[in-house]
Amino acid sequence: MKTARHQAIVQLIRQHETLTTEDLAGLLQVSKETIRRDLNALQIKGKIIRQHGRAKSIKRETHDSGDPFSSRLKSHFTGKADIARQTLPWIDAGMVIALDASSTCWYLAKQLPDIDLTVFTNSVRICQELFKREHIQLISSGGMLQRKYACYVNPAIISHLKDLDIDLFIFSCDGIDNQGVLWDSNSYNAEFKSLLLKRAAQSLLLIDKSKMNRTSEIKIGNLSDVAQVISNGTTTTPIA
Repeated sequence: MKTARHQAIVQLIRQHETLTTEDLAGLLQVSKETIRRDLNALQIKGKIIRQHGRAKSIKRETHDSGDPFSSRLKSHFTGKADIARQTLPWIDAGMVIALDASSTCWYLAKQLPDIDLTVFTNSVRICQELFKREHIQLISSGGMLQRKYACYVNPAIISHLKDLDIDLFIFSCDGIDNQGVLWDSNSYNAEFKSLLLKRAAQSLLLIDKSKMNRTSEIKIGNLSDVAQVISNGTTTTPIA
């Protein structure tokens, strides 16, 4: 019966693209607790994506199923601000750091002290946040603006990085599966992250605990590419 219910859940989510826990409980006439257990199991298997009381289908053929930046900014904001605070000790004057266009990195940018730093980013919102910091040298990746994700997409980004040695790349992602693969939900940000993971001397992954054991559309790297994981409700987690 459980297997049949799991198949029905996957089919329903594919049909509707996204459904809440309450929706699924009503459609299948089981308790919300049962649905939550089912969704946890299906997420670990890479069949669906759980997000904030709902489940989404995985659309690997589209490479663009992420939530808009404005929506992500409001989600788990207390945890993201806490993760950002834990990240600050990694940043010293004189460093060159790169930040992705995640909402967690935006919370970090808000907390950055106005010290001698060089910040490279593809994030429109981080550029706006750091605009008035007199001691921070701000370098934008430039390119075409993707308003949904508040990021720039630049095919010539490698030329920007040719003479820029990144000490620390700080980023978030849409999930880590149980094999340690890092996933993202859209190609616009995924390409930037994959490139910086290869170019930076070290990388920090900032991730909400709700994204553990979760897959998404695009593989961007592996935990072995990351020096440290910083999450909420836990101490900084070293990578073996």
